[in-house]
Amino acid sequence: MKVAVIGSGYVGLVAAACFAELGHEIICVDNDLAKISALNSGDPLIHEDYLPELLARHRGNKLTFSSSLADAVRECTVIIIAVGTPAAASGEADLSYVESVTREIARCADGYKLIVEKSTVPVYTNAWIHRSMVLNGCRPGSFDVVSNPEFLREGTAVSDFLYPDRIVVGANTPRAAAAMRELYGPLLDGSYAQKEGAAPRPDEAAMPPLYLETSAQSAEIIKHASNAFLAMKISFVNALANIAESAGADIEDICKGIGSDSRIGPKFLRAGLGYGGSCFPKDIAAFQSVARECSYQFRLLDEVRQINEEQLQRFLKKVRTALWTLKNKRLAVLGLAFKSGTDDVRESPAINVVKALIKEGCEIVAFDPAAMNRARVVLGETIAYADDPYTAAKGADALLILTEWKEFASLDLPRVKALLSYPIVLDGRNLYAPEEMAKAGLNYYSVGRPACEVSHPMVVQQKAAN
Repeated sequence: MKVAVIGSGYVGLVAAACFAELGHEIICVDNDLAKISALNSGDPLIHEDYLPELLARHRGNKLTFSSSLADAVRECTVIIIAVGTPAAASGEADLSYVESVTREIARCADGYKLIVEKSTVPVYTNAWIHRSMVLNGCRPGSFDVVSNPEFLREGTAVSDFLYPDRIVVGANTPRAAAAMRELYGPLLDGSYAQKEGAAPRPDEAAMPPLYLETSAQSAEIIKHASNAFLAMKISFVNALANIAESAGADIEDICKGIGSDSRIGPKFLRAGLGYGGSCFPKDIAAFQSVARECSYQFRLLDEVRQINEEQLQRFLKKVRTALWTLKNKRLAVLGLAFKSGTDDVRESPAINVVKALIKEGCEIVAFDPAAMNRARVVLGETIAYADDPYTAAKGADALLILTEWKEFASLDLPRVKALLSYPIVLDGRNLYAPEEMAKAGLNYYSVGRPACEVSHPMVVQQKAAN
């Protein structure tokens, strides 16, 4: 099939590369000429496992990049909208980019078009796209609009696309439904997984994936509801961690206990700094706005957001408790991305912690395996950037682990202790067992577990005062 993907962000670029991998002819369109130039020269722009390989394999063949939306619309039958839907000041999703693209599609369409909304959008966006197409001159029946939300996790987006647990399609006509089954055919019949050179299949991948055809409204709500529920699990376990910490219990044991219940499951039951990224904060606010439009006050999501915001403050309090005072303290920070496996720093809890510590007068030396360049755009030269974890730790008053990179879970702890001015580690991602830290002679503060202090805190405080 000939497919135009409008937008070259995380969703658009991954979708374009993966649809090309499935054998379709793809034109990825963006009005940012610098991005198009970079993509045409081989720069993948984002950090995603296996994405560079797919781009190298298909660029110039099954996959081309263009700044001309009009040409792409005329050449392709399937038009995938994957533009940004940022949060407006009110919390509602800003759909101005979706509307602008829709108008352009309507003006350029010269035959039947299947318009696929892949951006995360509120319910009834499908209907508004249909209405806009008609208002801008397209005859009803000369196009279809389908809701096809994405469920990609940054860091594993390629695997999530090519080996999904479900594909949701909100199609209102048999013609559109049939075209979508053709679009995803190699995933539905299992032929892609058998293809020589296919992307590695995750062990837990469902074969074949659930293919769910619904109304457009149901598909739109499924996306927002999924993200809201996952955010709720994160906030629930963080609230539970606060109780566990006060009671002297271990949140890791508690999570194993409740996560072993098949009705609950272990995924997203990880205590830490809270959720971030480009999706959860924005989508929860947008879903609350949708609920209000439907005359329902989704108060549960108010609490989810509040717990997430409070989690940052609780961690900062932990830092103050461990260090007594913060002004002029030199702190080593490991992790700037909002999660491991990505270079995305949007709404990153790690970045928010760093900003708060800078306001307290701290000197920060940070390291992240992938997100340093993007962090520089946000933080500039207000912090120093190290080449590795050990360079960051040298001479620091404490080490803070803020992103769950696997590299940070296997540090040489005796070496870390020798490099630090004081044996203090604050772990916002619970990457270590307290016993392991104690054996290494480190004072260890994590989330939802009792502090592990091998040297009395007052000794550390007196050294710090001197």
